Amino acid sequence: MRILIKFLTLFTLILAVTSAVAAGTAWWESASFYQIYPRSFKDSDGDGIGDVKGITQQLAYLKEIGIHATWLSPIFTSPMADFGYDVANFTEIDPMFGTLEDFEELLAKAKELGIKIILDFVPNHTSDECEWFIKSAQNDTEYKDFYVWHPGKNNSREPPTNWISVFRGSTWTWHEGRQAYYLHQFHSKQPDLNYNNPKVREAMKNVLRYWIRKGVAGFRVDAVPHVYEIAADANGDWPDEPRNPDVNDPEDYEYLQHIYTTHQPATLDVVYEFRQVLKELDEELGDDEHILLTEAYGPLSVLMQYYGNGTVDGSQIPFNFELISNVNNESTAYDYARFIHNWLDQMPKGRVANWVMGNHDQTRIAARLGKDRIDLINVLLKTLPGVSVTYQGEEIGMSDVWISWEETVDPQGCQSNPQEYERLTRDPVRTPFQWNDGHKAGFTEGQTTWLPIASDYTLVNVKRQRGIANSHLNVYKQLQILRDSKTLREGEADIKAISEDVLGVKRFLAGERTYIVLLNLNNNLEAINLNAAFGDLTPLLEYVLVTDRSARRKGDIIHADSIVLLPKEAVVLGTLI
Repeated sequence: MRILIKFLTLFTLILAVTSAVAAGTAWWESASFYQIYPRSFKDSDGDGIGDVKGITQQLAYLKEIGIHATWLSPIFTSPMADFGYDVANFTEIDPMFGTLEDFEELLAKAKELGIKIILDFVPNHTSDECEWFIKSAQNDTEYKDFYVWHPGKNNSREPPTNWISVFRGSTWTWHEGRQAYYLHQFHSKQPDLNYNNPKVREAMKNVLRYWIRKGVAGFRVDAVPHVYEIAADANGDWPDEPRNPDVNDPEDYEYLQHIYTTHQPATLDVVYEFRQVLKELDEELGDDEHILLTEAYGPLSVLMQYYGNGTVDGSQIPFNFELISNVNNESTAYDYARFIHNWLDQMPKGRVANWVMGNHDQTRIAARLGKDRIDLINVLLKTLPGVSVTYQGEEIGMSDVWISWEETVDPQGCQSNPQEYERLTRDPVRTPFQWNDGHKAGFTEGQTTWLPIASDYTLVNVKRQRGIANSHLNVYKQLQILRDSKTLREGEADIKAISEDVLGVKRFLAGERTYIVLLNLNNNLEAINLNAAFGDLTPLLEYVLVTDRSARRKGDIIHADSIVLLPKEAVVLGTLI
């Protein structure tokens, strides 16, 4: 009964604080975001593929775990060559996922629960089955220059450049109907739009306007660095890209250095134009601020420009991939501190940091850093200053699922070979969500699923973890309550490596409780003197949060100069109230 009361109290607290934001700041500045991969979240009709109604059915779960906004991977009309990232119609819902009415019901339910819905926006390309491309291939006057076309090097059937697609092979595909090559930086069924054409930019802005007026809170903008290529010369030609001497496979994307096909200056202008459209809609609708989350991997000096250029605003949340891209099993606390400070120290004044440790393209935390670091990483993600982003399933510790070559469906893997596919496929991180220990993990009532379900679903699932005091799920919930404190929403941060294995984060705000986050990254027993590490602390501290690797209990009191951390332990300590 005592445990039940604790859980009910925890749930009540989450319901009370999930919508809390700092006074005088925009709603998103300390928000917790959650990525839903719709194909794998919840299937409502038994076909083995997740859908919009399934998301609506499970929205209360997002409220339960304290999420403020969720972004959905693409749900638009698509032939699914790249599982929705090949959009045929930007203002329709694909029948696989439901109807526009289903989506409107989702928006209404989300509004009722206080959860904002963000859509995935794919500006770089469309599907080759998009009406725009079909008309462009026919030399239609209106759409002729909507895409990047070229007659071939020296007007021959030779590709214009040596450029390589992210999905392997040439970026150029010959179109018999138009008797020209078209550019595709991804799949051949994903022709690149021509942003040198003002009509293209306006068409894409109209997509933003359409969905904002429907009630969405903003957009996660996909593959931004690829939007522009280097300008063609006077003859309409482009230069070849130089070799990467470290890669020997001429089909591999990394075989070349992509100095002409990514991170072109004009790309930033497009992001700034998109933000201006959202600002105009803010004024038109009088709603909460609408936001852009931009996906770009690249040099920090470039990524910081996505925030804006000092004159115009850009993306509020340029995704921060410093940790997800750089930390590994061998990383020390000094490495973690360096990658965290890389972002914080270079971020323009007045902007907000964000932290991403999982998404549908990267191996899961459990596979990348170890199952024994799941809580540790979630503690870090939730206690750093700014915005947190969680990929579905990371809150319960889902892991990658091995997918055979015969079962592989991801085009990035399928376009390789049986020897290389495991390095390239993203299927293992996209498997169905594990709701319970019943039929198909509670994901579907059907007999099949579009990808296999993890074999550990009877142990790793929401239902089971709700009933375990220090499960990954309940640690995550407790972190969300802590995250909604004024100190963590508005306070300053002092982040440092206390030793090679221990990372410390001090969160403080005048007049409020101070918190110390301690992460023991490795397998040594660590003795810590927090007064030596951070100074000016009270002699006694309280354990505010512990994990299942802790010997201490929540509420225990400890001397600041005699903290002992067990292997892979993560704790949060607070000054006494």
